[in-house]
Amino acid sequence: MSYVPLNIDQIKAIVFDLDNTLVSSDMDFRWLREQIGCPLNLDLLSYVEQLDCTQQQQYASALILQHEQEDAQSSHPMPGCLPLLEFIETHALHTAVITRNCEQATHTKLAHNGLSIPVVITREQFPPKPAPDSLQYLAKKWDLASYEVLYVGDYLYDLQAAFNADMPSCLVTHGNDTPFHHHASIVVEQLTDLRDQFYRSFQTRR
Repeated sequence: MSYVPLNIDQIKAIVFDLDNTLVSSDMDFRWLREQIGCPLNLDLLSYVEQLDCTQQQQYASALILQHEQEDAQSSHPMPGCLPLLEFIETHALHTAVITRNCEQATHTKLAHNGLSIPVVITREQFPPKPAPDSLQYLAKKWDLASYEVLYVGDYLYDLQAAFNADMPSCLVTHGNDTPFHHHASIVVEQLTDLRDQFYRSFQTRR
């Protein structure tokens, strides 16, 4: 996998991952895997979906929901989140959230942080990332070409989803080293850095 080149002057929509992109998350995925019995090398959501026993599947889903709800109540906006969202609103860019979280926990987390996002897509609505379906849906909804939509996230699944949708991607590192930065169209440390790049782009267009 590589990445789709980014021309920031062409971007008309900025779409975000939620956890550790717009707001913080302290999900203990190792604990969840131990409780559910999911091996480390398997995707957690895919593992639960493929469980043969309905009772086990319901138990696993309930555990994930409980942890997501607890995580939502302790979350806070990531650095640069609010200024970037304000910039997007001021400049009439399209925006949305695409998350692997469930709908209930997602809306709890957005409300807890006072964030109003016009379009929110959760795992109940489309196949979860890295599937490109949700990004492709948004491009069609907004009547935009794929290169006009930038997807912003903090993890490999986000970069893969953007690549699979033929869209540019932005990796937010929060100062951490990552083994997958070379799969992103652009890498920033904080959302403030991304806002600054868009600000400079809009200044040169005038």
